[in-house]
Amino acid sequence: MAIIEQINSPADIRKLTVQDLKKLAEEIRELIIKTTAKTGGHLAPSLGVVELTLALHYVFKTPTDRIIWDVGHQCYAHKIITGRRERFSTLRQYGGIAGFPKRSESEYDVFDTGHSGNSISVALGLVTGDRLRGDNRRTVAVIGDGSIVTGMALEALNHAGALKQDLIVVLNDNEMSIARSSGAIANYLNRIITGRIYNRLKEDAWQLLGHLPRDLSDRARLTARKLEEGLKNLMVPSLLFEELGFRYVGPINGHNIAELIQTFRRIEHLKGPILVHVVTRKGEGYLPAVRYPERFHATGPFDIATGEPLITASPTFTQHFGEKMVEIAKRDSRVVAITAGMCLGTGLAIFREKFPHRFFDVGICEQHAITFAAGLAQAGLRPVVAIYSTFLLRGLDQLLQDVCLQKLPVVFAIDRAGLVGEDGPTHHGAYDLSYLIMLPEMTVLAPRDEIDLKMMLEFAVDYKDGPVAIRYPRGGSGLTDSSSERAAVELGQGELLRDGKDGAVLAIGSGVATALAAAQLVAERGLQLAVADARFAKPIDEKLILRLTAIRNRLITIEENTLLGGFGNAVSLFLERMHLPCRLMRVGLQDRFIQHGPREVLLEEVGFTPEHLSQVFLDFFQIKG
Repeated sequence: MAIIEQINSPADIRKLTVQDLKKLAEEIRELIIKTTAKTGGHLAPSLGVVELTLALHYVFKTPTDRIIWDVGHQCYAHKIITGRRERFSTLRQYGGIAGFPKRSESEYDVFDTGHSGNSISVALGLVTGDRLRGDNRRTVAVIGDGSIVTGMALEALNHAGALKQDLIVVLNDNEMSIARSSGAIANYLNRIITGRIYNRLKEDAWQLLGHLPRDLSDRARLTARKLEEGLKNLMVPSLLFEELGFRYVGPINGHNIAELIQTFRRIEHLKGPILVHVVTRKGEGYLPAVRYPERFHATGPFDIATGEPLITASPTFTQHFGEKMVEIAKRDSRVVAITAGMCLGTGLAIFREKFPHRFFDVGICEQHAITFAAGLAQAGLRPVVAIYSTFLLRGLDQLLQDVCLQKLPVVFAIDRAGLVGEDGPTHHGAYDLSYLIMLPEMTVLAPRDEIDLKMMLEFAVDYKDGPVAIRYPRGGSGLTDSSSERAAVELGQGELLRDGKDGAVLAIGSGVATALAAAQLVAERGLQLAVADARFAKPIDEKLILRLTAIRNRLITIEENTLLGGFGNAVSLFLERMHLPCRLMRVGLQDRFIQHGPREVLLEEVGFTPEHLSQVFLDFFQIKG
């Protein structure tokens, strides 16, 4: 019997020898690879922390002791050994286990995560709460070198060093966030690794001193402690973490399970904040993922033998955005591109190659990215910030204070708007229309297809009177027709796509294709609906709305965004201000978190299908079956 089949909880792995743990690590990697080859998922991050996961659960008495996984996309081994092995085949599937830690799944999942940088804050809150309540257990925050540069993580380190709580932070250093980690802190960590000789010398000297007679050994070690700081400064310049009040341990080989266990046992009962620097390799155990860690950070189904994707995807909004950025940049030297650790995911890899000096990857620092862009715009450039919808929320204050208030011409290319699928509620872009519409001076667009996206990007870069945000979904629209005629993008103007005498539908973004398909279905039942593409969520096309409401005084708005404060709400406020006697129905996402699953399944769940919308149309316009 394979060892993995005997593991139903961390208590089971504590019965194993180190050699058994090594074999178990191999079996866990095999299961992760086989599963993600079918379901897709965060393969490379999870492969990189298998030994680390086993060592943590081996030494610390989880679930009494607690492990907080920053981001959580590296938690697959953790899920497998905490009672979810038999359900692991359902990873990221509708109704299956989530791809991130989820408290509703297991007592071992201490905190629901999905965004980076919060683990140290959570862990510090837990240990402080334990102290105030008189509890005595250990809490470990596992954070990557890409996440530790986030402002929130640095704030938490600063506070933890001052509070001097019994907190353990494990820094998983693989030189990658999603792409290769960049910035001064990444360079600093590299210097620590190259200074590993210092740590070896210290350990060897410490062991040697222990062989002296007891009284001499104690005095020698006391003297050694006084010399240690000088030695450290010679060989490892300015250890940042110790200056912040942490006891620094490392760097440790993150794939040497014996060394990991020995290290965690040595610090298990130490007091005060401790940072353990663990060096791992993203994708460890699967050669394609080691060679292409950025591509295998999050992957769709793939062929295990070759690593090649099983599904040849049609061109996406993301790809069209990247191509158009290069085209615009060739003729406009003011255009620069900014990403927050997501170069490949946002489609900027070609731009990075063509214009390396006009490309800026700031790491997982969305707040800085936005204000950095504001400074670039103030300097006369045309910055385009490419960012996922869910992550743009992290910089809302900067959007308001540093961009909109200054009325600066920054362009925001907002990918993964709406429901993104298998990554679930932490990654759905269900709120951007609501918070962008509320910001003064912000112009907001949403393309119905890839051609519109390119036209809108041209408009946005040329627009001088303030910031512009363009939001678009994951994947493609299925609508693109290069021969189709369409109106130019003019500020605040929509486009009528279909005439109708029985009522009207005003859709935006991804809702346009669904609205057109639903209108075609109800036409077969005798209901002729006008369908318009709003194009702009702000400013809205008031003339177009007046024209549509004149058709039987009934109007339906459609948006893949929460109904609270979204596009439909903006239309409603206009109708109210104009005192128009129009009955309005707003179709959008309800006020709840939507779980993970394939995008098409989630769209079915929320009623965003032509079949469901066609029935909504029939009911609203009182057409009986």
